[in-house]
Amino acid sequence: MIKVLIADDIPLLRDGLKAALSDSEEIEVVGCAGDGREAYTLCGSLSPDVVLMDMRMADFDGAYGTKLIKQNYPDIKVLVLTTFDDDETVKRAVASGADGYILKEMETEKIINSIKTVSGGMNVFARGVFPSVKGSTAQTSPLAESLTQRERDIIALIAEGCDNKEISAKLYLAEGTVRNNISRMLEKLGLKDRTQLAVFALKNNIC
Repeated sequence: MIKVLIADDIPLLRDGLKAALSDSEEIEVVGCAGDGREAYTLCGSLSPDVVLMDMRMADFDGAYGTKLIKQNYPDIKVLVLTTFDDDETVKRAVASGADGYILKEMETEKIINSIKTVSGGMNVFARGVFPSVKGSTAQTSPLAESLTQRERDIIALIAEGCDNKEISAKLYLAEGTVRNNISRMLEKLGLKDRTQLAVFALKNNIC
């Protein structure tokens, strides 16, 4: 069970997100905070695995809370969940030590998948914020050049959080073809799972 703390200054959004996440059997929402400082304080008493952190909050924003949490509780993952994807906000989040950055417009299932990914030790960045983080994360690998265009299309959609059915529909491929391509990519790149494929896509600008 992944313990999640939600930090957002709008009660309606906090409650709605809590209700949505509570439908997952793998996630337990252990608490809610109204700003970054409260989120940091609650980390000491609730020991969450992941903090879902909004960025723009009154008085003590997400960057403030993220920095404190990562300095004092480095094992707690901070996943920014916000409506803003401008360069300045993204860079402030990354500089504060955020383990991921996703947008509120994402479907609940993809938010849940992002929580699982970050909890497992991988960074997650929504496709819309890639331009702001590529400069500091891009590490082009020669292996990336070995991918076919179809494989690049598939891995880019995996990085967006799409499942095989969604990839199949977007690329007009049979699900079996998608599965076979993913298996070949894992073997070719020496990776273990879809999460590592998503990270590979981010690091090598395949998006």
